[in-house]
Amino acid sequence: MLLTIAVLFVLGCLSGVTTVLFGFGGGFVTVPVVYSVAASGPDAMHVAVGTSAAVMVVNSLGATLALRRAGRLRREYLWPLAAFVALGAAVGTPAATLAPDSVLHLLFAVYLVVTILDSLLRRGFLRGGGTPRPLGRLTTTAGGVGIGAVASFLGVGGSVMTVPLLRRRGLPMVEAAAMANPLSLPVAVVATTLYLLGPGGPTGAVDPVAAAALLAGSLPAIALSRRLLPPIPDRAHAVAHLCLLVAALVAVLL
Repeated sequence: MLLTIAVLFVLGCLSGVTTVLFGFGGGFVTVPVVYSVAASGPDAMHVAVGTSAAVMVVNSLGATLALRRAGRLRREYLWPLAAFVALGAAVGTPAATLAPDSVLHLLFAVYLVVTILDSLLRRGFLRGGGTPRPLGRLTTTAGGVGIGAVASFLGVGGSVMTVPLLRRRGLPMVEAAAMANPLSLPVAVVATTLYLLGPGGPTGAVDPVAAAALLAGSLPAIALSRRLLPPIPDRAHAVAHLCLLVAALVAVLL
């Protein structure tokens, strides 16, 4: 038990660093971590997703408040997109609680593969550049609902969809990653609420010990990363984003 908590603490530190660098408030780090290290039994993937959502609430909220104080959030890319993301999350989370554990596991891996290939093969993510362009109405509405539904179903917060989206709209990686944190909050709040109310005991499908160990590592890591991490060149930042997705895929498959 102590070894598991220690591993979760260390990987929580990684989650904190990725929250600052990539806007991953939990999801693509904590789902594989909890699934591989802490969860067991037929509902292991549901517990991983529910615990990930709870960690994302705290990580994304802390990062969002810090970014707001620093003046690094651009309202035109957040609202009303965040409202439609929340609407999609209200659809995706109940579907996830009803889906078999094996289906969640498979779809999580499939989505990682699709995201990695999309970022590699479509223009705009690795190179970036250009003048930032506003989000269209269809992207904001239908796109926002789709992001919220898929993100809440898989417990990933949406950052892995919103970062490429904003990147292809001309935003540099540092701004796209910053915007991912507030856009992950609606998904995390809706998903955590429903998973807490679900079956599995007084905390539903959320593992409080795993969540606490992850947060014990992630919160100090977020604070230190914001102060100590040097600026990363834009293309290197995008490549590192892809490398982290590959690592998450390997963790889930193993």
